[in-house]
Amino acid sequence: MKEKKSVINVMIDGISGIFLPIINLLSAAGILKGILTILTASNIVSGTSETYLVLNAMADSLFYFLPMVLAFTAAKKFGCDPFTAVVIGGVLLYPSLTKVFEAGTNIFFAGIPMKAVIYHSGVIPIILAVGLLVYVERVVNKILPDLIKGFFAPLICIVVVGLVTLSVFGPIGNVIGDGLAAAYEFVYQISPMIAGAILGAVIQPMVIFGFHWSFVLVAMNNISVKGSDTILALIGPAVFAQAGAALAVCLRSKDKKFRSLCLSAVVSACFGVTEPAMFGVNLPLKKPMIAVCIGGGVGGAIAGFSGAQAMTFAFPSMITLPVFLGRGFGLFVLSCFAGFLTSFLLTLFQPGTAYDGIASEATC
Repeated sequence: MKEKKSVINVMIDGISGIFLPIINLLSAAGILKGILTILTASNIVSGTSETYLVLNAMADSLFYFLPMVLAFTAAKKFGCDPFTAVVIGGVLLYPSLTKVFEAGTNIFFAGIPMKAVIYHSGVIPIILAVGLLVYVERVVNKILPDLIKGFFAPLICIVVVGLVTLSVFGPIGNVIGDGLAAAYEFVYQISPMIAGAILGAVIQPMVIFGFHWSFVLVAMNNISVKGSDTILALIGPAVFAQAGAALAVCLRSKDKKFRSLCLSAVVSACFGVTEPAMFGVNLPLKKPMIAVCIGGGVGGAIAGFSGAQAMTFAFPSMITLPVFLGRGFGLFVLSCFAGFLTSFLLTLFQPGTAYDGIASEATC
């Protein structure tokens, strides 16, 4: 008799199944973004040059159009039409609609309010959309006659799911994220160390659901208004914690193909892109992800104590450390190392786990 999976295991299996097909692409794009950052920081390539324009398009296209890519992989995982799903993802990224939303303008469709939400690089709205598409598609295919099903089914699905996503799924994620950002500001005023420990521990799980983007927007606003930001400093150690856990998994695994995946994920995480390490290695194996949260919390507390701040916006990574030069910089670097080392050691010395690959561990 097949063992019934828990809700958590089902969720992790679903998320991993959506992201695993593109893990190597995410690693490649993350490494390319890191290389481009090095080239611009060393003035080899100007940030205003046409060379930069082309390279940045190559490095950033996957992340910008991530909802469309996830629409395809999610449709494959959930069992609905992938091309209809991709079209729905395209609706969320349509240039004229995106331009209005990026300006912060709410719109109304036949009286239905649609909150200004930035969907590019988003995760949760499109996954919810594809989940809804599964059921809408089943109902439509059941009630429509075969004569018109071929073209009416996708038409109805695109309209229904597109409207629900723009009016409900997008704003839901936005509201949750905004609430989390407000809670952070409240806790930081009480104790930077506590804020760092909490944010450092939860920021990577928040990436799974896309809630971290609200903190990113707050960080951007802080830099624009105040000229500096503490959020980016507090989430930095968690980035390196992903790399530390993935490296430990690599060292403990005997599967050559899986070790190669781990190594590319480590490099990508060091360049500030943690999705390959999280979705391809640590999250499916569960225990390394717990180590990441602990490492992020330990490092985040140290970063909070340091008082370090980002002087300009850049996602924390090994090559963007100069962004944090100033007060508490030495302790901030130590906090990143602490996050890496904590998750590395916790994963490396986890008893009774071989980490011989995703399939063997994620199902146990």
